[in-house]
Amino acid sequence: MSDQALLSVRGLDHRYGEQIGCTNVSFELYPGEVLGIVGESGAGKSTLLRCLATQLEPTSGTVEYRGRDGVMRDIFALSEAERRLLLRTDWGLVHQNPRDGLRMGVSAGGNVGERLMAVGERHYGQIRAQAGHWLQAVEIDLERMADMPETFSGGMQQRVQIARNLVTRPRLMFMDEPTGGLDVSVQARLLDLLRRLVSELHLSAIVVTHDLGVVRLLAHRLMVMQGGRVVEHGLTDQVLDDPQHPYTQLLVSSILRV
Repeated sequence: MSDQALLSVRGLDHRYGEQIGCTNVSFELYPGEVLGIVGESGAGKSTLLRCLATQLEPTSGTVEYRGRDGVMRDIFALSEAERRLLLRTDWGLVHQNPRDGLRMGVSAGGNVGERLMAVGERHYGQIRAQAGHWLQAVEIDLERMADMPETFSGGMQQRVQIARNLVTRPRLMFMDEPTGGLDVSVQARLLDLLRRLVSELHLSAIVVTHDLGVVRLLAHRLMVMQGGRVVEHGLTDQVLDDPQHPYTQLLVSSILRV
């Protein structure tokens, strides 16, 4: 991994009136690194992810991203159009419910190709070829390119959503419960796929989940959140095998599922 951070977060805080969403969150993410964020419902992990992905504006604090030109920029100092471009190019966002990340009235191939069109690709043959390539990369048969997402299972819809994100070769992926709502066997296959893609593409990723098995498989480092605060942060195996904070100990001992 590079010694230069890809993402630098300092004192991030988001409040809903008097209620804390997340507070005083600081960390750095490096190229090719996967950071897992765990905690029970209401811990603040989804609020944090939405702030990082510019879906919410923080109350205070900074989020800086190192662009392809090597320059670190405060993403909330960028214009709305510049942030939208980041989400179409350098970043990907995988929603827990794939229906939130797909256009259900557009074919699987069309969903993937649309993201290329959004960044200016107009050559139909190139769009179709790239859509086919990335559908195959997530193990979807080319014969299903013209099928609508509603004809796919939940796990297959999630694969289409991942392909849609990867087609512009992003450098950073935000994943919100990527295996949520899937049965155990489907989860296992999807996790194997994600782990392989992250490694092969040298992707950085931030994965929010309540499932410690997911972070054990995917994440290099782990942040544990409770009540909007980070209560423990370290290498994933170290945190899970030797938890220091009482809340992390509870999570590990009970395999808390919420």
